Amino acid sequence: MRHFGHIAPEVRQRLFHQEPCEFTADSSARLLSAALGATLYSPATRPRLADDIVKQTGHGVVSMVLCLEDSIGDEEVAEGEENLVRQFTDLADRRVDPPLLFIRVRHPEQIPDLVRRLGPAVRLLSGFVLPKFTEERGIPFLEALSGAEVASGHRLFAMPVLESPELLYRETRVETLEGIARAVDKYRDRVLALRLGVTDFCSSYGLRRAPDMTAWDVQIVASVIADVVNMLGRADGTGFTVTGPVWEYFRVQERMFKPQLRRSPFLEGQAEELREALIEHAMDGLLREITLDQANGLLGKTCIHPSHVLPVHALSVVSHEEFSDAQDILRPERGGGGVLRSQYTNKMNEVKPHRAWAERTLLRAEVFGVANEDIGFVELLAAGISG
Repeated sequence: MRHFGHIAPEVRQRLFHQEPCEFTADSSARLLSAALGATLYSPATRPRLADDIVKQTGHGVVSMVLCLEDSIGDEEVAEGEENLVRQFTDLADRRVDPPLLFIRVRHPEQIPDLVRRLGPAVRLLSGFVLPKFTEERGIPFLEALSGAEVASGHRLFAMPVLESPELLYRETRVETLEGIARAVDKYRDRVLALRLGVTDFCSSYGLRRAPDMTAWDVQIVASVIADVVNMLGRADGTGFTVTGPVWEYFRVQERMFKPQLRRSPFLEGQAEELREALIEHAMDGLLREITLDQANGLLGKTCIHPSHVLPVHALSVVSHEEFSDAQDILRPERGGGGVLRSQYTNKMNEVKPHRAWAERTLLRAEVFGVANEDIGFVELLAAGISG
């Protein structure tokens, strides 16, 4: 699989200076954690789930979570488990290449049980999403996953969801983060990424952000995300990939604030109709949130609607200017440090302070590609929609 793989090769050649790389479920954890992109959630009870997975793969989805937790009722769990076994078996019989597939469970006991029931179809499973993760609640999940991996002989990853009230409340936040850090460090080889449950954070205070506001505009939420990145997302080799929060909206009914999506990039790309469509479907807020996610150290995003996938991927592509700066900073002859003017002659690149940024940028360039000099996110969005 590859990002933008659903676009015709000749179109990719026009868009990209460096095309996104190909990867599989067996690729390295480092590559997969960066390549997750827009992770699309789907209730595990959907009757045509295998068809849905194949369809979304054709639209550019590379990672999906099949949910047995909050997206279905308590009385539907057994039905959801049975449906997952049927749908995975169906997919395995089709001999298709699905995206990275994860199951969000409720209890640790579900992990070995589902792995056993999936049988040979477990080869299509990349891992499990672990809800309301703290050290106390999370260790049994991680132990169950490790045991299921040994029993099945198949590599399984964990993606803990950080969403518990203890993490949100100021008086317990640091202690909770320290416990989470101990747990995920102990199972570092199995933890692919950490996910943020912002909807649960808002729930603790009876809040819900409007479609023209981002998670970063809700200060109590922004503060906990910042602390998660501070303690668990460091670039010194101790950190993990932390993914962006879910965007809840599909379409704006009534707008209080003016659109946040600048007109000029769309005029330059002759794509005013695309701009109007994005605004109509509440995408201007999503685009702003993705940009703020990336500026604050997050990579990828939880998505609950297929229309959110392409914007996440388009804004994850590395610009030619970013790529040029990163390459300059990481040149072997720059190992001793120093300051240099960028090739675009519009900024200072300071070798030592910008090294970690450059390394992350080149990893993102590997999985999402590098745009040609005259290509921006508008062209990437337009090509993805028509592709």
